[in-house]
Order: sequence, then structure tokens, then C-alpha cells
Amino acid sequence: MSAPIEWHKASCGEGANCIEIARDGDRVLMRESGKPDEIVVTTPAKLEAFLLGIKAGEFDHFAE
Repeated sequence: MSAPIEWHKASCGEGANCIEIARDGDRVLMRESGKPDEIVVTTPAKLEAFLLGIKAGEFDHFAE
């Protein structure tokens, strides 16, 4: 029996629909708190590349 998935919610304000992330073995899971059944699955390496892109400002235009 596998351990239950522990979701971590981003800081996005009280009652807001937020991004949640979890680790499941060698997979990284992401979802929106308002749509918990729609899960995106990726790898730690791909998540790391994405986060580095965020830190470098590569996706800033999506938030404007």
C-alpha cells in the first residue's frame, strides 16, 4: 500500500484557487485547488527546468 499523497498549496490568498504540488515516488504532481481531479504529471528534472525559467523571468509575460 502506497503512502497518501501530501499536497502543498502555493501562497495565493484566502479562498483563492491555487496551484498545489506533490511528490509521488519519482513523479511530481500538480493541480489547481479548484479542480483537484485534473492532475498534471511531470518529472523532478522537468520541474527544475521550469522553476529555473520562472526565476529567470522567462514566463513573466503570462502574468501581465
